[in-house]
Amino acid sequence: MSWEPAGPGSGPEPVRVLVVDDQRLIRDGIASLLSVRPGIDIVGTAVDGRDAVAKTLELRPDVVLMDVRMPELDGVEAVAVLRGRVPRCRVVMLTTFDDEEYVVQALRAGASGYLLKDLPADDLAQAVRLAHAGVTQLDSSVAHRLTDSLASSTSSASSTSSSGPRPEVPLSPREIDILRLVAHGHTNREIAARLYLSEGTVKNHVSRILGRLALRDRTQAAVRARDLGLL
Repeated sequence: MSWEPAGPGSGPEPVRVLVVDDQRLIRDGIASLLSVRPGIDIVGTAVDGRDAVAKTLELRPDVVLMDVRMPELDGVEAVAVLRGRVPRCRVVMLTTFDDEEYVVQALRAGASGYLLKDLPADDLAQAVRLAHAGVTQLDSSVAHRLTDSLASSTSSASSTSSSGPRPEVPLSPREIDILRLVAHGHTNREIAARLYLSEGTVKNHVSRILGRLALRDRTQAAVRARDLGLL
């Protein structure tokens, strides 16, 4: 997916971005690097989560790049506030911390991605554009940690499945099977082949699963499956 400069009266509008970080050098550096990339309009910066909420309500950015650990109100808490008050705004965590628990908390709060600060500037600019387009993104090392966590949860659930009842889940047995496969990273085509269904049927099931569990995408579905003990 590439961005082309807009001609007069045509083409996409620049993505309006707010940069949030409690360290001024990093905050200003990110804003400066992105400001010269095509398709990006830096509308402001914020010094912590509380400031981020206020600036987002004032400036109405399309995408917020949010650090995780900050004073006053941390990034995860700020994401939860913004998802409730400005649901159309995409919040991407941009941090040095690749701890699996931070990833899960951020995605559960409603983050549209989790990236590390060693990302090249051009890749970060593309990540901003993709976030604005609704694409959830995880740094590769973050994705590996989340996969490892899901695998560990699978092993733990297998060893304890006979020790107690499963939580109530508003899904049919077929939808639970599909949710498990989604959580393990299978595509609709792969799920269809495994369950002897059409790809269109699987797509419809996935849409219903996301709707019934109030989830935004497959990444959140994987996290929810883990939380429900379905893996």
